[in-house]
Amino acid sequence: MGRVSVDVYPHQVGVPLEDVDTFGKYLGGSPTNVAVAAARLGRRAAVITRTGDDPFGRFVHRALKGYGVDDRFVTAVPGLPTPLAFCEIFPPDDFPLYFYRYPKAPDLEIRPDELDLDAIRSARVVWGTVTGLSQEPSRGATLTALAEHTGRTVLDLDYRPMLWPAPENARRWAQSALEHATVAVGNLEECEVAVGEREPHAAARALIDRGVELAVVKRGPAGVLAATADQMVEVPPVPVKVVNGLGAGDAFGGALCHGLLAGWDLERVITFAGAAGAIVASQLACSDAMPTEAEVDELLWEAAR
Repeated sequence: MGRVSVDVYPHQVGVPLEDVDTFGKYLGGSPTNVAVAAARLGRRAAVITRTGDDPFGRFVHRALKGYGVDDRFVTAVPGLPTPLAFCEIFPPDDFPLYFYRYPKAPDLEIRPDELDLDAIRSARVVWGTVTGLSQEPSRGATLTALAEHTGRTVLDLDYRPMLWPAPENARRWAQSALEHATVAVGNLEECEVAVGEREPHAAARALIDRGVELAVVKRGPAGVLAATADQMVEVPPVPVKVVNGLGAGDAFGGALCHGLLAGWDLERVITFAGAAGAIVASQLACSDAMPTEAEVDELLWEAAR
């Protein structure tokens, strides 16, 4: 549930946007990509979001259907354009991202009274984001969805500073949302914003203290730390040649949901999710690059040789 965009990514690597000649157009937006990632792994997935009533909005519907994601909860907002996102690609770790979400992104117009609460309650996993808390009415809708769901509820700490007046505002609402989450996922900066801790072990403990059952702290090239109240797992990254790291976290998220639904042990879940993220990081696109289970297993097999 939350952000959607059309990603306009350059075909030229290592080139600033002003010098790029050609671009590719892809489905984007972090929670939307998570739904795509889950669908590619064989899960039934839907996304709750809103687009503009424009050609890019029609592209979003067509792309979702093509990836096997249910688009029935995607509606248009007249007068607001479907957001665009541009990036620059400077591997291995510099990928500036530019959001065009003006005058307001339609995905921030998700309203509590328009939610299908029966569908939300019946879902085995609900995925919400801190970005969805940045403005009303999306904030109220996100909190409502998280509170109504009684199963596995994931809060992606997904912090985008350009969408908030200050980190303190994001922390306030992230902590409100954590009260309704059973799983929290974030990188070091996002954990610091949410709970005031950047050191991975301290961040995981702080998230557990906030009431989540599983805290997942992504540490970039240092791998991933995952913790429950009585278990801590540290998984190294799968080495790949990084092309574009922007979609890796979304692939990780969809694979995390897949592994949790499959009932795997924690180390297997995090290892699989990390490998899924690595596959996407090694390619230009995000949504188009989401792997199947067989592709993830093949990478893990090759890495173990």
